[in-house]
Amino acid sequence: MPKFIIQRWHGYHMVFAMCFSLILVALLSTYRWIYGIMGLVFFAVLALVLYKAERAFRKDFSEYVLTLSNRVKNAGQAAMNQMPIGVLLYGRDGQIEWHNPFVPRMVNRERLVGESLEEIFPELKRSKEEDDQTFLIQLGDKVYQVIHEEEERLFFFRDITSLESLKQQLRDEQTVLGLIHLDNFDESGQGLSDQESTLLLSNVSGAISKWALEYDISLKRIDTDKMFFVTHHRSLQRLMKTRFDILDVVREMTRQYKIPITLSIGVASVGKSMVERAQNAAAALDVALARGGDQAAVQEGEKIVFFGGKTNAVEKRTRVRARVISHAMSNLLRDSKRVVVMGHTQPDMDALGAAIGVLKFAQINDCEAYIVLDEESSSIERLLTAIRQHDYLGEYLIHPGKALAWVEDPDTLLILVDTHKPSLVMEPKLVERAKRIVIIDHHRRGEDFVKDPVLVYLEPYASSTSELVTELLQYQDGRLAMDTLEATALLAGIVVDTKNFAFRAGSRTFEAASFLRRHGADLMMVQSLLKEDLSQYVKRAEIIRKAEVLDGGIAVAVGDEEEEYDQLLIAQAADTLLNMRGVRASFVIGRREDGLVSISARSQGEINVQLVMEALGGGGHLTNAACQLKNLSLEEAKARLVDTLKETVESGGQKR
Repeated sequence: MPKFIIQRWHGYHMVFAMCFSLILVALLSTYRWIYGIMGLVFFAVLALVLYKAERAFRKDFSEYVLTLSNRVKNAGQAAMNQMPIGVLLYGRDGQIEWHNPFVPRMVNRERLVGESLEEIFPELKRSKEEDDQTFLIQLGDKVYQVIHEEEERLFFFRDITSLESLKQQLRDEQTVLGLIHLDNFDESGQGLSDQESTLLLSNVSGAISKWALEYDISLKRIDTDKMFFVTHHRSLQRLMKTRFDILDVVREMTRQYKIPITLSIGVASVGKSMVERAQNAAAALDVALARGGDQAAVQEGEKIVFFGGKTNAVEKRTRVRARVISHAMSNLLRDSKRVVVMGHTQPDMDALGAAIGVLKFAQINDCEAYIVLDEESSSIERLLTAIRQHDYLGEYLIHPGKALAWVEDPDTLLILVDTHKPSLVMEPKLVERAKRIVIIDHHRRGEDFVKDPVLVYLEPYASSTSELVTELLQYQDGRLAMDTLEATALLAGIVVDTKNFAFRAGSRTFEAASFLRRHGADLMMVQSLLKEDLSQYVKRAEIIRKAEVLDGGIAVAVGDEEEEYDQLLIAQAADTLLNMRGVRASFVIGRREDGLVSISARSQGEINVQLVMEALGGGGHLTNAACQLKNLSLEEAKARLVDTLKETVESGGQKR
């Protein structure tokens, strides 16, 4: 504030003082008139001085205001010209109407007025289409934060290159923890001498150490077949770009052995503390192992990304785990008042056969058990008819509504068979409300998994869930007496999932089948249960007739858009296509009765169809997988499948 304003001594208070003085002069003149005249003269002189002072003040103040306005205007113009923020106005036609000097420096041009906004800044078109008010764009090596005021047709630009560089540096230097597990190490060493076993371990360890050195990884062995490593997020990004090529290196260098060694890797870059991050890495490794090994599971954010998985899980030669699980199941059943067994939606022969096997397991342990079933399909129609005609099995089939009344009881045990995904079970509410859940499954583990199960028996090497349940029953052999239909249902589940023992059938599969045969399984009944109708055969032939073979021996068949197909028929069509000469993988697309578009995928092992189906929201095995899509036509589903196939093959989703 100027001094002449602060030091101002005149104003309304002076006017009041002058009026008071004038009154005093009038009173003084009544006493002696000469004094009154002198006071009046003095009052006039004083009034004149005050008037001139007021005029001078007004003049000075006006000049100050004018000067201040010019200074503010000049300061605003200087700030607009020199501040490190770009301002740009555009018209309704998309042409630039005005900008400050910062904007031309962004694009190294002198004048932009009259130019098209989209031609100068093509990145801004995206924001206008997506209604983003704040976003980032990159021009050359600079990163700018853009604020869009659409109503004013105004853009603000702020250079945040240094900030983004610092953020990137922090991301790159973020600590990443991981675990490496040598799959099949004990099995690979069987039959080898001590020297050969030591040499094998040395070669594998040397390859892993060389890989760790190349990618700036600090590696520490914590067990014979397990290693712990620490690295930075920058190195993790490099590993993800190479799709963890160490998986291929180790597999190829041990291929000459009877059982090659593969790696399972669990990596985590998320976690509030190092302890939580290490726990996430261990959980990622568990997921990789549960999916069959020979793959890397990387937890970034809320999702787990998988790499590898190009080989089938190796069958375990020892049955230690089966014996341990069998005894653990017995203990759980003895502590339970009731058991509820449930499979997946659209149940197949394996799911129902395994459920009957678990029902028998519970009865052996003197526990009340029931099978949840709310829908039927043509694949299990004959078996269900036989169950309902049976002396007692039909009594144990219940509707999900009845099971919901029991499942919240802590003494009720829920057992899921042939699935581990809550989204695929027959009644998701049962999983949400159950206090104790057991999982028995042979599918590779996915991200969608039941929370906090009390027991998990998930073995991807197994041909079927019926095989796993049969092995559990073998350790109850002392008290086991199976009915013909019970043993036949389990055998039918194995036969269906192995395609009459042609796929995924290991030595333990035949041992399980032999066990069931000894306990009364009827082969003729199995064939009777698996017979198909002539109309279904004709529909399947119509789908196969439309098959198209793409590059690389990939066959894709699409059903009629107006036709509805059974899930079993779609799967059988994929199996039939795979048997054709020159076909390495087959995909069949059809619309089910519930309106979903189903894709069944099969391969001979050269192409990992599990990765393809997971990319589309499904899952399965390396050679056998499926998915369901919503709100798509069959041709749209085919287009998505073809695009996914290209991405998967290009990224290494097949054997080299």
